[in-house]
Amino acid sequence: MNASIITVRDFRKRYGGLTAVDGISFDVAPGEIFGLLGPNGAGKTTTLECLEGLRAPDAGTLRVAGIDPTHDRRALRSVIGVQLQSSGMPESITPDEAMRLFCAYHGVAPRHDLLDRLGLAGKRRAQFHELSAGQQRRLALALAVAHSPRVLFLDEPTAGLDVQTRVELHALMRELKGDGTTIILATHDMAEAEEMADRVAILMQGRIVTIGTPIQITATGAGLTKISIQTANGSLLANGHPLPAVAQQTTRDSYAIYYSSDIGRTVNALLEAVNAAADPLIDLRVERPSLEDRFLELTDARSGNGR
Repeated sequence: MNASIITVRDFRKRYGGLTAVDGISFDVAPGEIFGLLGPNGAGKTTTLECLEGLRAPDAGTLRVAGIDPTHDRRALRSVIGVQLQSSGMPESITPDEAMRLFCAYHGVAPRHDLLDRLGLAGKRRAQFHELSAGQQRRLALALAVAHSPRVLFLDEPTAGLDVQTRVELHALMRELKGDGTTIILATHDMAEAEEMADRVAILMQGRIVTIGTPIQITATGAGLTKISIQTANGSLLANGHPLPAVAQQTTRDSYAIYYSSDIGRTVNALLEAVNAAADPLIDLRVERPSLEDRFLELTDARSGNGR
């Protein structure tokens, strides 16, 4: 990994008797999209707020582009962009006015094109309180990236957004990454994290339970691979054919579905069975466990439940 642009070492944060973050450590490389995943109360937002200089850690070391967020907030503001879950903008301000104000603060030209791109072309002169919740979030996103920050913090960025705006946001994130921007993405959307993040850290009860690329994390679980097969004559639909490494099997529509711990053995046996029955193969699909599957597995392990 390249020299880290974000460093977190033994970070702890308490609120009274509640430990929100309990000694976590991680590094983020320049230009990386790094996902923070976890259930409500896991410590994601607290971690972001301390990295953004909004709260002070109780213990540990935090650095963003070499800056201590607690003691050098002025320098920090010049290198980060922040999209929060809620906005504190004046109710009467318009998106055009907000864009001019934020860009003037950072000393850059207004980026009204971002308002248009994120679906606010027809709302640029509407007052903030007249915007829907989704439109307010789009405005917050536009303001967060208008000054081309080195590090961008996104907290549930696609919550409340329509499909087209989500697509635009993801395209914008890829462009920013291509330009070298580092993005910290806190989200409940596992599919979004699996698609967008280079690496993810899963937090539970204030601790990191696993960290790595989405593929690494899904590969280390006990999750079974789903194999779906459709044949012309449905010879496998009787559900009585024993197959190696299959823990569970079912049928759906015209597909026989198997959950396998060894896809090589299972697929070979399936093809042999189909050939022996002279049943032409129509479709064969192999789907590895998703990040959401692995997340649920870890959640159940921590709570003591089985799946």
